[in-house]
Amino acid sequence: MKKNVMNQLYPSGIGGQAVLEGIMMRNQNQYAVAVRKPDQTIEVVKKEHKSFIEGRKILSLPFIRGIFNFIDSMVLGIKTLTLSASFFDEEEEEEPGRFETWLMNKFGEKTEKVIIAFTIFLSVVLAVGLFMLLPLLVADIAERVFPFIGEAQVPVIEGIVKILIFIGYLLLISLMKDIRRTFMYHGAEHKCINCIEHGNALTVENVRRSSRFHKRCGTSFLLIVLVISIVIFLLIRTKVIWLRYLIRILLIPVIAGISYEFIRLAGRSENRVVNALSKPGLWMQKITTKEPEDEMIEVAIAAVEAVFDWKDYLHQNGIELEEEKQKREREARVLSRAKSQYKEGEGSGYNWKF
Repeated sequence: MKKNVMNQLYPSGIGGQAVLEGIMMRNQNQYAVAVRKPDQTIEVVKKEHKSFIEGRKILSLPFIRGIFNFIDSMVLGIKTLTLSASFFDEEEEEEPGRFETWLMNKFGEKTEKVIIAFTIFLSVVLAVGLFMLLPLLVADIAERVFPFIGEAQVPVIEGIVKILIFIGYLLLISLMKDIRRTFMYHGAEHKCINCIEHGNALTVENVRRSSRFHKRCGTSFLLIVLVISIVIFLLIRTKVIWLRYLIRILLIPVIAGISYEFIRLAGRSENRVVNALSKPGLWMQKITTKEPEDEMIEVAIAAVEAVFDWKDYLHQNGIELEEEKQKREREARVLSRAKSQYKEGEGSGYNWKF
């Protein structure tokens, strides 16, 4: 195959996430979850997912779509995590507890949606508290304790604390065995997408050689959120303590919207400035992605192939697969031999024209 390892092709449009012992890959309204089961077989489940943004033009506008796309991704992420876990619960089915029974009796078929909504709400509250409000609290306490710290230094201290908490959190969870395996699957996901988008056939060998870092990663998005929040709060300051906290909560959609547009641009651009601004996010992926095993790469490939025709994608980019090139060359050789052996006027004596 003609390789294009140096120049990245146009974005494939696929994305995904690591799940429990597997990968979820999404392409437009389709997604597939591929899991390595305890018996070492690969199970692939393909489903439809219609985003609630679809058909609502106002929610698809730049700087507005970011927050809603983020919520939509969280909904799908929780659904696919639950789905991947179900493969390992098949052999250990237990009777539902009292709380689960109450939920099912109360909400019926809507139980799953209620659980997902509550999980998202709790996740957002914890994230805002840990990465937005706690750093400001630390900075406010420092302002009161140390006389040389004034209003101008509060956003700076807040920003430093944010980054330290973020990096510390990632390093801490990366020490957990299960999380480390999830980070390895995360690496396999990135490697598959990079393999395709750099013009290579989706094979274990090619994927293994590909980079595990990608500019459209969720890790990069979260870091960009923190960086943009630091910049915004350096510009928007107030001496009123309670107003500081309120502003940080009210501006979350704005920060998410700006961050989403940057990640979207970064995934489509090779501009030097954009690439330079993307570097910190790629550095963070050294924590959240690890080199996968070949068995993990096989799972990631299965997830990709369930929702994405990578061969057609390469064809559209003018890249010819090696096996197709060999077939074309064989056919050309056969035709050449046939022409060289053919002599005008010789034949069977029959005219098959009608």
